[in-house]
Amino acid sequence: MTAMSTSRPDEASGYLDGQFLLAMPGMTDARFARSLIYVCAHSADGAMGIIVNKAVTDLSMPDLLVQLDIAPEADAIRLRERVGHMPVLMGGPVEGKRGFVLHSDDFHIDQSTLPIDDGICLTATVEILRAIASGEGPASAVLALGYAGWQAGQLESEILANGWLNCPADPELIFNPSLDAKYDRALRMNGIEPAMLSASSGRA
Repeated sequence: MTAMSTSRPDEASGYLDGQFLLAMPGMTDARFARSLIYVCAHSADGAMGIIVNKAVTDLSMPDLLVQLDIAPEADAIRLRERVGHMPVLMGGPVEGKRGFVLHSDDFHIDQSTLPIDDGICLTATVEILRAIASGEGPASAVLALGYAGWQAGQLESEILANGWLNCPADPELIFNPSLDAKYDRALRMNGIEPAMLSASSGRA
């Protein structure tokens, strides 16, 4: 987290903070096939983002809170009612055991919460999980384990190689629990019919 800039996205700079990345047919890394990524930080030093449309299998938010001793097992029923709708996302291949919470800007922890864009923030401390468990967290949130990271110039090269399409992000889509529909919805928001994309030969 220390390498992230807290500055607002600068469209003139060409950096993609606060935008979506959609994996295209030219994406050669199978781990990112049909991925929708929200870019949390982008600078000359590299980039960092969270995959928002892939779930960790066999792990629910209530179970995770109990496993981390954030909430007692006796509270499992209450937790299912409160956060059972919130999937645990596979945020990316880097630091896969570390949690990152994308959330609305009605919640803030000093020196820990990174404002990104359009009312979206990122917090990677256990305090936000305690707040979510107690019902005092942000109005909207998704938890991801791990993140996607790029070295200096790497993301730009992958975009030029037709691996990614960058486009404006939609906060509603970030927090929508219907993970399977997110990728196609993001394509259609940008005027791309998913059936046409899948029939292409590697060019978006």
